[in-house]
Amino acid sequence: MRFTAHSIFAAATIIVASLSGCGTGVRTDPAKATRPYPFELAQGSVLEVQVLNVDEYMVIVNATLHEFTEVDVWLNQRYLQHVARIGPGETLQLEVAEFWDHRGEAPFPGGIFRRFQPTPIRLVQIQTAAKDPLIGLVAIPTERELERARLATGN
Repeated sequence: MRFTAHSIFAAATIIVASLSGCGTGVRTDPAKATRPYPFELAQGSVLEVQVLNVDEYMVIVNATLHEFTEVDVWLNQRYLQHVARIGPGETLQLEVAEFWDHRGEAPFPGGIFRRFQPTPIRLVQIQTAAKDPLIGLVAIPTERELERARLATGN
């Protein structure tokens, strides 16, 4: 049997397509659906709590003297993860893959084995109770995001 470049390319294409799947790539699990983002509530304040995107994790650095217990962490006005405690001076590492929205969809985490561009961490807020105002945290852009911004502006 003789293989041509065309037949080898066709076979490789089929293999890659079967490995990557044909779906939209949206990570979904209806059983993990949360409540929708409370757009009707205002953000009351912003705290000196920094949020970094490190690979597939959201790292929260609480540089304040405030302790937060049983809070909801909102990502980009869509995704939610409940956290039992963020202590004063504590650094907390949350998996981006464990955030979910009201439809049971999740953001794309980063990391070396990712298939899609990771969901950027743009706006992070915490909420101490369902009807309480939101508290803003300071999201720090990644080096890659800063470099893209510099290239886009020509600086």
